[in-house]
Amino acid sequence: MSDNYTKFANSPLGRLLAKNLGLPMPVHLDRYQPGDAVIAGPVLFGSAVEGKLAHSVSGILKNVNADVYGLGGKSFAADGDQKFKALVFDASGIKDSADLIKAYQFFNPVMRKTDLCSRLIVLGTSPEAAENPRHATAQRALEGFTRSLGKEIKRGGTANLIYVAPGAEDQLEATLRFFLSPRSAYVSGQVARITPSATKVSLNWDKPVALVTGASRGIGEAIARTLARDGAHVVGLDIPQLGDDLKVVTNLIGGSALALDITAGDAPAKIADYLKSNHGGVDIVVHNAGERINDALIAQGAIRDNGRIICVSSISGIAGNMGQTNYAMSKAGVIGMVQSMAKVLGPKNITINAVAPGFIETAMTAAIPFAIREAGRRMNSMAQGGLPEDVAETIAWYASPAAAGLNGNVVRVCGQSLIGA
Repeated sequence: MSDNYTKFANSPLGRLLAKNLGLPMPVHLDRYQPGDAVIAGPVLFGSAVEGKLAHSVSGILKNVNADVYGLGGKSFAADGDQKFKALVFDASGIKDSADLIKAYQFFNPVMRKTDLCSRLIVLGTSPEAAENPRHATAQRALEGFTRSLGKEIKRGGTANLIYVAPGAEDQLEATLRFFLSPRSAYVSGQVARITPSATKVSLNWDKPVALVTGASRGIGEAIARTLARDGAHVVGLDIPQLGDDLKVVTNLIGGSALALDITAGDAPAKIADYLKSNHGGVDIVVHNAGERINDALIAQGAIRDNGRIICVSSISGIAGNMGQTNYAMSKAGVIGMVQSMAKVLGPKNITINAVAPGFIETAMTAAIPFAIREAGRRMNSMAQGGLPEDVAETIAWYASPAAAGLNGNVVRVCGQSLIGA
């Protein structure tokens, strides 16, 4: 559904009125288009003393052809006119609360030197892997700092925190690329946790098979299109009543359609049999509608090595929602399943993660009463609703063959909603 207020706020008259009246001023977000650079503008990189990630970050910035200033790059004058598309700070070396001032000293002088839709990224050490309580306390404090940055940056900018466990430095690239790029346009105030993995990182998609449930429309359709764009053969699944719509989607992306009621008792076994018989198994499973097929897929060995299971939860599962106790309970259950199953699936070289969308512009949210719909759109740091492709891009990040270090994560796609954690 069209967001007429955002269109108005970006007109000359709208900008003037919004500024003078103190109204929300959403900007048109940069969103990824095929062929776009990972980061289209200068990057300022800095590090606290004893930062453990500087070498890895420098290598990744070089790989994406970033124009780097600061550590390992060009020098700049703090009082000059240089603008930055991204500010990246390695805070992994901060071991005491007194040293947190280093993060402030890096960001404060240059916050006003950021472009539209800029990226602020803080990197730290997982608090649970810290050397002692002081170290853990300082690293945990970075969450509050980063979320505050997300609310201060404005103008379509995002701020996110990446915790890298010791030994997981080689698994950083997929996540740093995602948070630097326009793919993360509606993801802000989030924490990604990277753990060690023996799987060698590869950024190339070798025609994986992806199962997407609820693929005939809305967010499911966007997920199917995005995974196909990135190189996957998508098996779209939906109920028989939507079979015609499903075929339209899968035909357009060169995928396969599987019309089946996922709630039927024999559905899990049928899906596993179909995937093994027709595709030799599956690499990516996206639970956009329904969650109950995992056991059958795992028991039958249908999910291949370095597989990905990605679940769609909701911020309602984090914050609750009046009048939707059943929905909130089920979405909170999805989060519980992800966090508990991560330990079970990790040794099988399968990861499981979740996205938790906030207000996304779909046919469902278009039917919400006007006042509630406008509140949902504006009550976040972006002052606007997200798009189905924002959810899809986050799922594609989890699905990447380079994302083996992501397991048990729950990331909200909500523009840093004021509701929830």
